[in-house]
Amino acid sequence: MTGFLRRVLSPYRGLLILVILLQLGQSFLTMYLPTINSRVIDYGVANADAAYIMHQGILMLGIAFIQFLLSTLAGIFGAKVALMTGRDLREQVYEKLMHFSRRMIGSMGAPTLITRATNDVQQVTQFITFLFTAIIAAPMMFIGGLVLALSQSVKLSVVLLVTIPLLLGVSVVFLKLILPYYREQQTKIDEMNTVLRDQISGIRVVKAFTKEQGEKERFERINGDLSRINTSIGKITGLMQPIFTLTMSFANISLIWLGGRMAGNGQVQIGQVIGFVTYISFILTATLMASMIFIMLPRAEVSVTRIEEILNSESEIQDREDAFLPEQFRGEICFEHVTYSYAPDNEQVEPVLKDISFCAQPGKTTAIIGSTGCGKTTLLDMIPRLADVTEGTVFVDGMDVRKLLRHELDQAIGMVPQKAFLFSGTLEDNLRDGKPDATQEELWEALSIAQAKEFVEKNERGLKMKVSEGGTNFSGGQRQRLAIARAIVRRPSIYLFDDSFSALDYRTDQELRRALKPVTQNAAVIIVAQRISTIKDADQILVMNQGRIEAVGTHEELMQSSRTYQ
Repeated sequence: MTGFLRRVLSPYRGLLILVILLQLGQSFLTMYLPTINSRVIDYGVANADAAYIMHQGILMLGIAFIQFLLSTLAGIFGAKVALMTGRDLREQVYEKLMHFSRRMIGSMGAPTLITRATNDVQQVTQFITFLFTAIIAAPMMFIGGLVLALSQSVKLSVVLLVTIPLLLGVSVVFLKLILPYYREQQTKIDEMNTVLRDQISGIRVVKAFTKEQGEKERFERINGDLSRINTSIGKITGLMQPIFTLTMSFANISLIWLGGRMAGNGQVQIGQVIGFVTYISFILTATLMASMIFIMLPRAEVSVTRIEEILNSESEIQDREDAFLPEQFRGEICFEHVTYSYAPDNEQVEPVLKDISFCAQPGKTTAIIGSTGCGKTTLLDMIPRLADVTEGTVFVDGMDVRKLLRHELDQAIGMVPQKAFLFSGTLEDNLRDGKPDATQEELWEALSIAQAKEFVEKNERGLKMKVSEGGTNFSGGQRQRLAIARAIVRRPSIYLFDDSFSALDYRTDQELRRALKPVTQNAAVIIVAQRISTIKDADQILVMNQGRIEAVGTHEELMQSSRTYQ
């Protein structure tokens, strides 16, 4: 935890030093006020010296105002450091997630990654805010209050020998009790996000299969577990405050009783007793503030562990040191004895792809067909390096894709994934994901080629029409056509269509492929499909079966030679 805080706060050393100085100044002035107050009682009130009381009162007002100003500035700058640190953490987590491979995202799960980037970062931000607005002042007040209290009376300090160890002991006990609950709480929040995401995204399936009651029970079970944990945390933290308050009250009563007896015997003055009581309250308040860290620290520590798990993860797909950028991509793709396994270190897990070899030439269309689960999508993922080969090599223009700069390789590829996903915003924003500087004419041309122009023109907002998250306000066929248009806008050297025509009717499918031909005449096109009608005009068709290429040829050749294709 200490190393993590040192690392994330290091960019703001200047502000941190300023916050510490401000806290030191306001703590010193806060502790100096009771000294003036005790002098007013012992000298001003005891001697009925109105002028002395007035002079000291004005001094106290001035000190109080400066103390208020320093405290306010310390709070503002401390909160600023915390919020900027939270911003940096979110950016770091986001940047890391953007470089995660599909396998890494799948192994952790999207709900927990979202929770870590939001809720966990928020917990750390709150802890840092509390640290710099309250905790920094605590040791200053404790040490200063202890020194000044001893200067008032050493004999009265015996109360501290009982009170402070008692508060520290209670804090340690509460820490041990509450830490397991905070760890379990973050896990349950992940599970809650998973359930909610499933139910909201799959609401149509839930209703279609009348699973409302089952999903309700599933939610109530997770919600009940989270409620139980939160209740336990609430009980522990709720009990902590009264115990601290009772201890502090006991200390004050003991001081007043002991101080009254000593004042009656002439061992101390009344002003000293009052000043000592004030300083003791500072010491106990500082101890209480420090003990509050035992409430916030466990949850922050759990969150830091979860954040560091992401930040310390290294994606297996990274640019090499010798990575380079070719002058221009032609679009030739070759697979040479490619094998891929989701668990390469486990020999018992069968590879998804086995000894794949073929070439896709610019200006030619290569189609891939095969049964569900035979590795067609995984094969496409090898080209833009969404996954790296376990064995063999994937070449683009004769160059190993692992030696190319990923960003530049991505720019040469227009990919339409199996699930046509659109981002929330406007239609124009989604199309410009393919080419940010595209003109209006280019956008409309891409829509026309993708057979989407007609329904976009019918909307009064046109390219400014709203797109809901995932594009759920469009039909499946419309989403596919818009995703295809997004790829066309880029005018890449390589087009990858992963079952991107499945939701289109035969007529639209045929018209779209006919309009696509002039655009892709100099590019390599690879189409994964389930319908023979979509791929029968391809220059070559790969028939896949159980992770292998079983046959290669044109439609006519395969109709004669491949039993699987038939």
